[in-house]
Amino acid sequence: MPQIGWFEILIILVLAILIIGPKDFPIIIKKTGQWIGSIRRYFSDIQKDIGDMESSLDDEISLKENKIEDKKNE
Repeated sequence: MPQIGWFEILIILVLAILIIGPKDFPIIIKKTGQWIGSIRRYFSDIQKDIGDMESSLDDEISLKENKIEDKKNE
């Protein structure tokens, strides 16, 4: 997989400023940052929901196992 170095990033930034323009470039960077932040929050929420589901399933399984053991002990 090719790696991008600092020089390549600098070239991309210079080209982006030339194409977009220096006036609109900060606006584009801000919007891009907001999009990336919302995508990260979305995936973080998904991971949190999956973790919550996993812990609730573990709790249910342990409760069922305890009920089975209680019935065996009676």
